[in-house]
Amino acid sequence: MIQYALKCSEGHSFDSWFQSASAFDKLAVAGMVTCAICGSAKVEKAIMTPRVRPARNAKVQTQVAPPESKEISVEPTAADVEKVLTELRRKVEENSDYVGKNFAKEARKMHLGESPDRPIYGEAKPEEAKALIEDGVPVAPLPFVPSRKTN
Repeated sequence: MIQYALKCSEGHSFDSWFQSASAFDKLAVAGMVTCAICGSAKVEKAIMTPRVRPARNAKVQTQVAPPESKEISVEPTAADVEKVLTELRRKVEENSDYVGKNFAKEARKMHLGESPDRPIYGEAKPEEAKALIEDGVPVAPLPFVPSRKTN
């Protein structure tokens, strides 16, 4: 997994996780990387500082905030990220209808007013997702693969 700082054409900055650098490139070319704030598909990597971990045998130095500062910044660990993704998955699955491979069809029907609006999640081919985005249907990729499958 790799985390990128991203910026859209409207100037919004946000972070997102990807399976790999090449996965980001493929999703970006397909128009599937969208701004978390405005939904724009014109997103690029922003300048970011690299995270360098010390060697396993290196002594860890603790930084202490000055007494007047009450804010402490702690980088999330892989376990923290996994916990957040697990909680996100739980909330999505509890509060949304799984529509499986019919996601693009269902999302389009809701957008056109042919079926009632409701939270849904499912699976779509990259070209289906791109077509939805181009048609103004508000969709966003989930940072996990749905655990339920249709028969």
